[in-house]
Amino acid sequence: MFFGIAAATAALLLAALLAALLRVPALRSGLVDRRRRARPVPLLGGAAVTVAVVAVAWTGELTGFADPDTDTRRLLVAGAVVAALGLAADVWRLRTRFLVAGTAVAAACVMPYELTGAVGGVLGVLWVVLGTVGFRALDHADGLAGTVGVITALGVGVCAAVEVLDGLAVLMSVLAAALGGFLMQGRRPARIALGACGSLFAGFLLAGAAVLARAGHEPAVSAGVLLALGAPAVADVLLVVAARRTAGRPLLRGGPDHLAHRLRRLGLAPRGVNVVLGLSAVASVLVGALVHAGSLGATALWWVAGGVLGVVLALLLLTSSASQRRASPQVTGQLRVRNG
Repeated sequence: MFFGIAAATAALLLAALLAALLRVPALRSGLVDRRRRARPVPLLGGAAVTVAVVAVAWTGELTGFADPDTDTRRLLVAGAVVAALGLAADVWRLRTRFLVAGTAVAAACVMPYELTGAVGGVLGVLWVVLGTVGFRALDHADGLAGTVGVITALGVGVCAAVEVLDGLAVLMSVLAAALGGFLMQGRRPARIALGACGSLFAGFLLAGAAVLARAGHEPAVSAGVLLALGAPAVADVLLVVAARRTAGRPLLRGGPDHLAHRLRRLGLAPRGVNVVLGLSAVASVLVGALVHAGSLGATALWWVAGGVLGVVLALLLLTSSASQRRASPQVTGQLRVRNG
C-alpha cells in the first residue's frame, strides 16, 4: 500500500518534470504535430510518460519494494518496445500499418495463453491492437487522451485489485499518475502532446492489463467488460471507420472526423468536449469495474454497448446534417451568381 502511493507520487512528479523539460528540445528539433492541431505542438510528452512509468516500476523492483509477477513484467517490457516504435513514428512518420504489426507482435508476447486458450489468446491480441490504436486516435485533441487514460487506468487497476494482481494494480496506478503529471503540460491549450510514443504506450498497457485482469473469466462477459473499459476509444474507432467507409476514403488516412472534431462541429467548446468525453469514460469504466467485481449484473454491459452505438450513429447523422446546412447557403449563392 505504502509503495503504491509512493510510486504513484513519484511517477506524477517525474512525468510533470520531464514533460516540461522535453518541450524545448522537441521544439528546437522540429519534433512537433502540425497535422492534427491548429498550431505546432511538441510531441515528446509520451516519452516523459514512458520514462516515468518504466523508471518507477523498475526502481521498485530493483530496490525490493515491488515484486511484479511475470505477466506484469512482460507487459511493461512489451509496452516499452511499443513506445519505442511510437517514438520512431513521431520522428520518421512511420506508416500506420507498421505500428499495427508491431503492436500485434508485442501483444502476442504478453497473452496468458494458459488461461485464455489459443482462440482466446488470438481474440485478446486483436483487442489489444484495437485498444492501442483506438487510444492513439484519442490524441487528436488537447488533453483528451490523457484525461481518458487516467480514468481508464484507475478502472483497470480496480479490476486488477479485485483479482489480487497487486503488481498489475500498482502499474495501473503509476500509469494514471504519470498521465496526470503529463496533463499539467498537456491540458488545453497543450504545451506538449503525447504523440505516438505516449499514446501507443498507454493504450497498450491499458488494453493489455484489462485482458490480463479478465483472463480465465467467462468470454462473453469479458468481452462486455473490455468494451466498457475502453468505450471512448472503441466509439472513436467505429465512428472513424463508418465515416471513412461511407465517404469512400482510405481508413488509415487522417482527417477531422474523430469524436472531438464532430462534437466541436455541433457547437461544444474544446473544454466542453473534454468534459463530456471524460464523464462518458467515467460512466462506462465504472460499469465495467462494477460488473467485473460482481457488484453489478452483466446486463448493464448492454447499456454501454447501446450507448456506444447510439453515440456513433447520432454523431454521424447530426454532423452530416450540420455540414449540409453549412454547405447549402454557399451552393445557393453560387447558383444565384450564375443565374444573375
